[in-house]
Amino acid sequence: MLKKIFLTVMAGFSCVVYSQNTGRQKLMDYLDSLSVHHKIMGSFAFADNDKPTFLKVTGFSDAARQQKANMNTQYRIGSISKTFTAVLVMKAVEQKKLSLDTKLSQFFPEIENADQITIKELLQHRSGIHNLTDDKEYWTYNTQPQTEQSLLAIIKKYPSDFKPGTKYVYSNSGYILLGFILEKIYKKTYAQLIRDQIAGPLKLTLTKVGGKIDPSKNQALSYLYNDGEYQPWQETDMTVPIGAGNIISTPTELLKFIIALENGKLVSKNSLKQMKEFVDNYGFGLTKVPFETYSGYGHNGGIDQFRSVLYYFPELKVAISYVINQADYNNNEISVKMLQIATGKDFKMPNFKEISVAADILKNYEGLYKAEGYPSEIKIFEAGGKLKGQATGESAFSLEAVSDSEFKYETTGIKVKFNAEQGTMDFSQGGNNFKFKKQ
Repeated sequence: MLKKIFLTVMAGFSCVVYSQNTGRQKLMDYLDSLSVHHKIMGSFAFADNDKPTFLKVTGFSDAARQQKANMNTQYRIGSISKTFTAVLVMKAVEQKKLSLDTKLSQFFPEIENADQITIKELLQHRSGIHNLTDDKEYWTYNTQPQTEQSLLAIIKKYPSDFKPGTKYVYSNSGYILLGFILEKIYKKTYAQLIRDQIAGPLKLTLTKVGGKIDPSKNQALSYLYNDGEYQPWQETDMTVPIGAGNIISTPTELLKFIIALENGKLVSKNSLKQMKEFVDNYGFGLTKVPFETYSGYGHNGGIDQFRSVLYYFPELKVAISYVINQADYNNNEISVKMLQIATGKDFKMPNFKEISVAADILKNYEGLYKAEGYPSEIKIFEAGGKLKGQATGESAFSLEAVSDSEFKYETTGIKVKFNAEQGTMDFSQGGNNFKFKKQ
């Protein structure tokens, strides 16, 4: 599934300035610690003064074969692909093959409101076109090959969510359509356009449209870590997210891409300026990113169990990128610490010592929980000495104990607190709070 993942990289920290070597070694130790505790595995890089100066790789590309990842391992980058698509669109605008005011009806008149939806609104997620990955039906076809016709049939059957241009709602469907539009105006495949207009000119040999993952070619699989083992996740067929999330790459090549974008090597300075005209913190395939008093831009992504980040801060001339193929951790913490070290600051090393809760206490929390206003039921159960949660239709996730009654799932920022006597569970995520009742 292509996920919208907002990572706001803001943190308070001391003004101690670290030496480059000391700070980078601490960051390496931090990433090693995350890996040892099965919090993450993946590849991480940053650049300062527009030059790559840090690289760290942890974990496996193929856990079953104990094949370790390396700096050339390719990962699915998910929605960072949208930045590539936006660059291709702006190139087409510069070449006068499109304009930002071109209507969708010129290509797909059968879509609701197509005569009102512009290319600009597709780029900024302001089209009102329903996001196909928001529906349970997505999971019935996402692993199967799709065509333009089959995807178009899926997209057009959903009614519009709102009048075009009136608000921002993230839509993978809009970027899938942009991928098809690019193919039509250039009479080339999206894969050819990525190769010819971006990867080739920048000499990005590991960046391309992906296919079925092939570990023998140093391509990473994605995993959940459960019950003491890495469990492989299903693979989205890469014909599904054309334009929205079908590119594979490495963090070092992603850094080269965004630095080239900033320095006018992909589109003109004026085009980039337009891409960075943020409305509701989103521009053209770019999201606005705050850090301390600075403002950056970039994108993040999620597909299957891959999580990715690519941010650039013009005032600092600092860029960070990473792609993770297993995560049980709040990725925002990684972004903050990478930026702290890249800018010469210190950070506090987390303590990963786990609290053990007796099995009989965990058993008291077991049950099916419901909350008014929450879209899913959540099943809570004990397995292997751990407490787990499972929302309706989703995979189970492990809850880490904070105390005998409080637990967290850092990957998605979930915190829960149980009251066994009342049969309730206080649930919070992203500033939203719900009180669940055991059924």
